[in-house]
Amino acid sequence: MESATNADLVILGGGSGGYACAFRAAELGLSVVLVEKDKLGGTCLHRGCIPTKALLHAAEVADNAREGDQFGVKSSLEGIDIAGVNSYKDGVVSRLYKGLQGLAKANKVTLVEGAGTFVGPNTVVVNGQRYVGKNVVLATGSYARSLPGLEIGGRVITSDQALNLDFIPEKVVVLGGGVIGVEFASVWRSFGSDVTIVEALPRLVPAEDEYASKQLERAFRKRGIKFKTGVKFTGATQTDSGVSITLENGDVLDADLLLVAVGRGPNSAGHGYEEAGVQIDRGFVITDERLRTNLPNVYAVGDIVPGLQLAHRGFQQGIFVAEEIAGQNPKVIDEAGIPRVTYCKPEVASVGLSEAAAKEKYGSAEVFIYDLAGNGKSQILKTTGGVKLIKAPDGPVVGVTMVGERVGELIGEAQLIYSWEAYPEDVAPLIHAHPTQTEALGEAFLALAGKPLHVHG
Repeated sequence: MESATNADLVILGGGSGGYACAFRAAELGLSVVLVEKDKLGGTCLHRGCIPTKALLHAAEVADNAREGDQFGVKSSLEGIDIAGVNSYKDGVVSRLYKGLQGLAKANKVTLVEGAGTFVGPNTVVVNGQRYVGKNVVLATGSYARSLPGLEIGGRVITSDQALNLDFIPEKVVVLGGGVIGVEFASVWRSFGSDVTIVEALPRLVPAEDEYASKQLERAFRKRGIKFKTGVKFTGATQTDSGVSITLENGDVLDADLLLVAVGRGPNSAGHGYEEAGVQIDRGFVITDERLRTNLPNVYAVGDIVPGLQLAHRGFQQGIFVAEEIAGQNPKVIDEAGIPRVTYCKPEVASVGLSEAAAKEKYGSAEVFIYDLAGNGKSQILKTTGGVKLIKAPDGPVVGVTMVGERVGELIGEAQLIYSWEAYPEDVAPLIHAHPTQTEALGEAFLALAGKPLHVHG
């Protein structure tokens, strides 16, 4: 072992949670060592949010070209140049990656490349070199899960391989109807593939309010995306020419590819956590609400902590921990207040509680749904969907769920409304620009406050 390097903070993992923690801690005057075995930015930047949303934007452009006639524009889709799509996607990632590297330099964060092992009580070892922190943050993220007995390889892929395909599958089966599954199904359908989603739970996007699932299923049917819900996968057999997927009900589906999108698992094994005595449950690192593990001065953030696996959650947790270590006593993060967006066509966006969760918590809930049929901008965009508000009895609005193209851009206002515990009458007087989709939120609150205007019942 060589000599040790000491720092106020040693962070293991340079994804959204790790780098946000590093930059904020550096801003607050702490010395920071950030250990990353791959590339700064982690899953989100290189294999997750950013590249998938670039593909989804290319898919939207393809749909616009194909559907020009609806708007009196003579356009047609000549085809998809997958090499061109990948080059556009990789260009976006590489520009953001360069920016991130620049920020690390500007913040004077010591970047250490290599796989780190946590050695209790406060040391991370990388390539034989010891980095000792007054505080240590574990931020090793997540990996694409598979199912027991389902080998990833060949024609059976996860989102990691799906992002770098050099061809568009003619027929594809997506195993899992959650966020990742419906986003890839949406992309491939826009690119011309025949797509079938298989989801063991009774509905698509099962973590969302049931209203969102119904709206999305209706839209997917219209788009020709097939789905089988409430049915379990039993096996997959590969041949030279395809993959054959069997389901519990006896159905057999043949495809060029099987995308396994059954969620992401915590990347906690192989980093020395258990040996060092970190409390782990089913692979997740257990923390209190202030993100402290059971070991003194050892914190954990992001996808390895049970909860929503979202880049912006890890990012916020990283900032929280940096401020906590710097003695700023930040406010505990409200998990329900973390906005959630699924970027398929149409989009699903939500914050706060679903109707079912609100009824469980409060015994009952007041619900109002505003249909986008009454919203001018949505009609211009030719999108269907709506806004669902969930209000506590004699209380504030505790949940907002929206479905429709571009509604992900509306979640900021919905998040403010939820976080400020606003009552409908607080929001009703706010003026929303016309014609915008934000008016749909405004109209929904007017109706809930007892003064509906453009509501079509």
